[in-house]
This record gives sequence, structure tokens and C-alpha cells, in this order.
Amino acid sequence: MTKTESFQLEFEQHVQDGLTAFPKFLSSKYIYDDRGDQLFQQIMALPEYYLTNAEYNIIDQYKGELKSLFENQNGFDLIELGAGDGKKTKVLLEELVQNNVDFTYKPIDISQHAIDELTNSLTTLLPDLDVQGEQGTYFKVLEKIATYNKRPKVIIVLGSNIGNLSHKEAIDFLNQIQHSMSSEDLLFMGFDQKKNPLTIQNAYADKTGVTQEFNRNLLHRLNKEMNADFDVNSFEHWEAYDPESGTAKSYLLATQECDVHIKKLDLKIHFNKWETIHTEISQKYDDLIVEWLANESGLEINQIFEDNNKLFKDYLFKKK
Repeated sequence: MTKTESFQLEFEQHVQDGLTAFPKFLSSKYIYDDRGDQLFQQIMALPEYYLTNAEYNIIDQYKGELKSLFENQNGFDLIELGAGDGKKTKVLLEELVQNNVDFTYKPIDISQHAIDELTNSLTTLLPDLDVQGEQGTYFKVLEKIATYNKRPKVIIVLGSNIGNLSHKEAIDFLNQIQHSMSSEDLLFMGFDQKKNPLTIQNAYADKTGVTQEFNRNLLHRLNKEMNADFDVNSFEHWEAYDPESGTAKSYLLATQECDVHIKKLDLKIHFNKWETIHTEISQKYDDLIVEWLANESGLEINQIFEDNNKLFKDYLFKKK
């Protein structure tokens, strides 16, 4: 079975499980086909979506210090989980290449389209860079990362991707990363910070409706790939942020009662009016929560980097 076929079977099983559950759910990771990738690029360019620029500011500001922390006399592998378009990472890659640092860049993403686009753009931008991209989910790729032990690894996870996981899932995720690390390896990870609730609410519910179309892309994929008959426009995007828990939740909300047939799965689903499909969480953090997550996962914080507007932080971890 090819990797594409395996991914498709996993997707189909997830849809079967998620839409027959109560309450219904679908993972946001399945939003990312070619159209989903393009919509997320639009989201990152929105003035309300502060996360990208905040982390870009961190990497641009501290790129020299990061180069010094990452480089090793034996060279190293720079492994990025959830690479996307690599906008922020390119700043660091340029710094490393311009200073003749010996390293290989291994971008990992669930979207083959994103990997292809990133690899092609880096071939033009940094022709001397050794790029070895790979499509896959975090958890499957982490099993393989543990075998990359010929020289030190620097694992980077930007964009607060860990925020898509509950605290329990985040500890499992960090534990898997920790088990793949040696004492010489580093983990550099972004965590969006708790802040004015309205700033967070607006970041995930923009006035132009791009985020709504992004969330709805899940239903477009089901219509296209599984021969479903969702009336996509009858589902609205809804965002809710709880400042107590630091959890922002995204939903697709049925604005009318309807029945949906997913022909490829031979599955019929009923939606009551105002019924939800939970699609994503975007967890927000502070230093105490990140320190607790690290301790639970066998990691320790080595250094903290913050943007100029104090919206976002990147943490550098080592194995305990």
C-alpha cells in the first residue's frame, strides 16, 4: 500500500468515527489539501492573524543566536514538523547557509502539495541547501526520526502547532519527541501565549470570512473525495475562546436540519439545526503551563524567545 493510499484510508476511518460520534468531530488536519493550503496562506496574511508575524519577528531577531545554538562541529539535521510554506524557517535557513553551517533540512508536512511547493522554492532561493522533504503525520514521522542518530538533531515545530492538541495529547506528543532525542539534540517549539481574549477571538474569526472558508474546506473535501452531498453554505464557522482554560475552539455549525449521504462510505448522517462539528482547538499558554508540559514529558526549558509585542514565545528544550 502506498503512503497516499494509507493516508486516504486513515482519513475515511476518521470521517466514519467522527461523524457517527456524539458530539460530532472532524480533525482540522484534513482541511489541508491544495485549496486548504492556499486558504491558510490567506489566513496568515490577515491583519487579525498575529501569530505568523510575531514568530517571524522572533526568528528574524534571534537568527544569529539560534545559529550559534544549533550548529555542531559534526553537522546536524534540522527536522521541521508541519513545515507549511516555510516563510519563517527560510529566515533561519538563509542565516545557516550564508554562514556555511553544515546541516541538512528535513521538512515534514501532512500536505504533499506543501512539501513540493517548499522544496521548489528553496531550490531557487538556496540552491546549495540539502532539502529532504517528506509527507506524513507527526506521530508516524516521529517513529522514523528516532533512527536519525548519526549526528545531532534540531527538531523545530513552529506556528504553535502543538496548540491543536489537548494537554494530554501534547504531553504524549512531547514524550514521543523526547524519546527520539539524544542528549545532544534540541527541540525549538512555538507556543502562542494567553492575551486579550478579543485578540484571540478575532484571529480565528476574521471579518472577511477567509477562516470560515478554510474550516468549510473539510466539507468540500468530503464532497470531492468521498462523493458526499454536503450543502456547504448551510454550515457556518463558529469560534469560541475560553480565557480560563486558554482554549479556542472552532466548529462548523449546521444552520438548518439536514441529511447528508457520504456515498463512498455508504454512510448517512443526520444533522439537527444548530448541531456542531468540532474541528479544531487552538490552545494558548503561559510559562507555567509550558514548564509543566515539559516536566511531564522528560524535557526541560533551556531558553525562551519572545517577540517585540509580547504575543508569542518560542521555547528551546533539551532532554532532561
